[in-house]
Amino acid sequence: MSNSCRCPACAEALHRRRFLGGGVLATALAAGSLMGGNRALAQTTLSPAEALDRMMAGNDRFVHARLSSFEEDLAALKQANTAKQEPFAAVLSCADSRVPVELVFDQSIGRLFVARVAGNIAFPDIIASLEYGAAVLGVRVIMVMGHEGCGAVKAAAAGKAVPGQISALYAPLRPAVERSGGDVEAATKLNAQIQADLLATASPVIADLVATGKLKVVAAYYALATGKVTLLG
Repeated sequence: MSNSCRCPACAEALHRRRFLGGGVLATALAAGSLMGGNRALAQTTLSPAEALDRMMAGNDRFVHARLSSFEEDLAALKQANTAKQEPFAAVLSCADSRVPVELVFDQSIGRLFVARVAGNIAFPDIIASLEYGAAVLGVRVIMVMGHEGCGAVKAAAAGKAVPGQISALYAPLRPAVERSGGDVEAATKLNAQIQADLLATASPVIADLVATGKLKVVAAYYALATGKVTLLG
């Protein structure tokens, strides 16, 4: 997406990138105080590659109806996660009720740090949350996951009048819609990649962790019919 473009969609994306360089960075840098001054705890011993492999292995179990997370002692997990959390990965997912993130990756309490918003858009407050997950909780992977039949992408492609503040989703989704020629599936996949790129490049906190090999940011697509997650890019 070129910074020389003056269309409303690109102007909105550029504004968000500039915003991230300022206020949101301060949010993440201050996050350490919320955890007693400890930043980048890297509580998991997994590497970024191992963390991603664990997510995809869990999705394979979900696809083939061999979930193991239900066999875990939930009482023990609740007790172990009362005082602290140690997720190994974070997911930016759509708010769609058909995308149950923990189930999709066969993970139980305390394993995934999940942010959800319609259209899996990297709004500033969403990025602040993911910066917290990366810089304070030490997650090794951030996955931006779009999904089949995304209503937010469909609405942005249609561009019709909608009630309330729903149309606020349109501008961040326009670059993907325009570049895909209006094809909803292609736009959904492209949007996941655009949002992942925004996270990995426009957030100084996340960009630094990626550059030092402590974090991986990936885009993915979830098929409702099969339950399979496919990595993009």
